[in-house]
Amino acid sequence: MSKTIIVFLVLFAPVLAFSQKKVKLNHADSLKGSAKDGKRFERLLGHVIFEQNTTTIYCDSSYFYRSENRLEAFGHVHIVDDSVDITSRRLEYDGTKKIAYLRQQVVFEKTKIAKLYTDFLDYYRVKNEARYFNGGKLVDTTNTLTSKKGYYDVRTNLASFKKDVVGVNPDYTLNSDTLQYNSKSRLVYFRDFTSLRDSEGKTAYYQSGVYDTRKKNSFLANGEMESPSYKIKGDAYFIDDIKKFYKVKGRVVMTSKNENMTIYGDDGFYDKKRGISKVYGNAYATKVSDEGDTLFLSADTLVSLENKDPRKKRLLAYHKVKIFKRDMQGKADSLAYVSLDSTLYFYHDPVLWTDENQMTADSISMLLHNKKIYRIYMVGKSFVTSQDSLLNFNQIKGRRMTTYFENKSIHHVIVEGNAESIYYALEEKKIKKDSILLKITALAGMNKIICSNMRINFKAGKVNNVNSYVKPDASFFPPHEIVERDRTLKGFTWQVSFRPKKTDVVKTQLPLEKSQP
Repeated sequence: MSKTIIVFLVLFAPVLAFSQKKVKLNHADSLKGSAKDGKRFERLLGHVIFEQNTTTIYCDSSYFYRSENRLEAFGHVHIVDDSVDITSRRLEYDGTKKIAYLRQQVVFEKTKIAKLYTDFLDYYRVKNEARYFNGGKLVDTTNTLTSKKGYYDVRTNLASFKKDVVGVNPDYTLNSDTLQYNSKSRLVYFRDFTSLRDSEGKTAYYQSGVYDTRKKNSFLANGEMESPSYKIKGDAYFIDDIKKFYKVKGRVVMTSKNENMTIYGDDGFYDKKRGISKVYGNAYATKVSDEGDTLFLSADTLVSLENKDPRKKRLLAYHKVKIFKRDMQGKADSLAYVSLDSTLYFYHDPVLWTDENQMTADSISMLLHNKKIYRIYMVGKSFVTSQDSLLNFNQIKGRRMTTYFENKSIHHVIVEGNAESIYYALEEKKIKKDSILLKITALAGMNKIICSNMRINFKAGKVNNVNSYVKPDASFFPPHEIVERDRTLKGFTWQVSFRPKKTDVVKTQLPLEKSQP
């Protein structure tokens, strides 16, 4: 390149740059000079066209302030600028600052991506940003979003919405105060408290997160979801609306809509298609009675099964099940709670404790009435054991047993089939020692009964008397005739060391960063 050409470019570069800033009139059917308030302008009519760099402005008529490098346009205003296409009824354009102020029936279109509708829009060409401030609506092939205020970044395709935000698509309607939406990637960014109501009428609440409206999956934080039976909260949510599968992680809380029941855990999921909710990791549930007494239940995994048939709705607990109530404790491998008949079913080596009594069987079911323990049914190798003040074990055994409660304590037990019992009779004796009269409890003997059926009456949680039916075989053994091997019935176990405390059942949930992957 010669020195002459270089000098020419250096000298005229400011002129070229200045010419790029000027708005140029390309065409008008008529032009007339005029003035107002001491300012001269040109009145243009018919097929008016302006140009500035890559921007072209069309209108029906215009006031062109050439010396101020600005214009006012009226009628069918149309701006074409690279990938942006804008129409309106009125326009004020500052060619120096490259700002377009569009009013009335504004349609701002990012080609093949989205359209923004409003009556008040300011378009900053240098920033590639469009702002509206008196109501607007963004529409693409998937979503429609409206708000009082907002702006659209042309380069990133990111739209930001403020105040009274409403989003609508075929799957949901959302309401928020602040959110962002990328019209190219179809990602919604929740920036403030947002409620989302799906097509089935279920509502979820979110504080922050990202939702992919194409793939219909999302990551959400600090929110709340709903299933037909529960409201679900946690530290974070992973949602797949196509598979209808929703994960919750970190300090999960599921609150029943129909019962005073709440489920806690580290992690969980809701499978909407199958109607299954599962919580695991430090999982436990609480059920509060009308009197304020609470039943606590823990397990490795808690599962809620939803069904239109109320007989099939239930809560399941798997592995290492423990329960705690002020008047009842228990353990089992698994458990089922059927809300329709308010019954708890314990499976695989279940053990229950109430007052001083231990109950075991192949399977145990507990019937609640008015949210209190009403009856306990034991089937297969049924056994009730209690220990007296002299550490003797009173025992009742049979194929089936039904335990009846009154005022939270055992009132009586009915044994059906192969009934056996061992009951230690105690007596009070008075002895004099060092001129002091003492009362002591002594063993009077051991009663052993074998019969078909039996009724055992309790008083203050302890065996009071035994009634035997159908060919009873009763024996009484005074203390000196009691043989050690006859002191317990076959199948006897004493598992009081496994009796749960409240601290064994109520767990501490882990936050998101420490919950299971």
